[in-house]
Amino acid sequence: MRAISPRTHVCEKFGSTVESSHLDRRTFLKASTATTAAALFGFDFFGSVAHAAALTKAQRDKLTPDQIIAEMKKGNQRFRTGKETPHDYLAQQRGSAMGQYPAAVILSCIDSRAPAETIMDLGIGDVFNARVAGNITNDDILGSMEFACKLAGAKVVLVMGHTRCGAIRGAIDKAQLGNLTGLLGKIQPAVGATSYAGERSAKNYDFVDAVARKNVELTMGEIRKRSAVLADLETAGAVKIAGAMYNVKTATVDFFV
Repeated sequence: MRAISPRTHVCEKFGSTVESSHLDRRTFLKASTATTAAALFGFDFFGSVAHAAALTKAQRDKLTPDQIIAEMKKGNQRFRTGKETPHDYLAQQRGSAMGQYPAAVILSCIDSRAPAETIMDLGIGDVFNARVAGNITNDDILGSMEFACKLAGAKVVLVMGHTRCGAIRGAIDKAQLGNLTGLLGKIQPAVGATSYAGERSAKNYDFVDAVARKNVELTMGEIRKRSAVLADLETAGAVKIAGAMYNVKTATVDFFV
């Protein structure tokens, strides 16, 4: 590693070292303006500038639920096109050590192919993430979501299912295995509620994916029905409850409300 001279400026926000003798003043001013805009307005807070450090309270509080969902969409686009943000995870870890200001709470499946933070290009401190097979809800998850939104200030509750889900297939087949039996029982209402004209079996992945989406929709309804805290926050416009489906083949996240 070469030594940094007194005339060298380290631009940590952009992950580069620039010699002062070659620093273009116009480029510097442009970069400074972008950094200031991100800090003041929370613009593209999942982007390269903000991802040099953890999300701040000021950035999170200036964002609306719709803006947060829009940034998740942008993050997924970066992921699926191979243009992910260069994360400085250590800086994010240090920046969030004394306090966290996540913008959303995500309820997603435990499937190893569907890590929410990765597929939406998120960093440490950006979101809370609850994971359980079949992205179903229960009292503990509802309590966690209430903490995330009412106490910690998250503005989006996102329920995210995914294609080719093993838990959905197990629910369709009415599989039985220890404690898994009860979990799959919470998914089975989605099987009966899914309108589908073709083969209704776990071997038909089009049907599996249709059930997975219906399961997300029913889970969203359960959140509104069983949590007066979250329902009131949504009615007041402070929180948006949304759904999403992640396609494990195309890497695309499809959002819906």
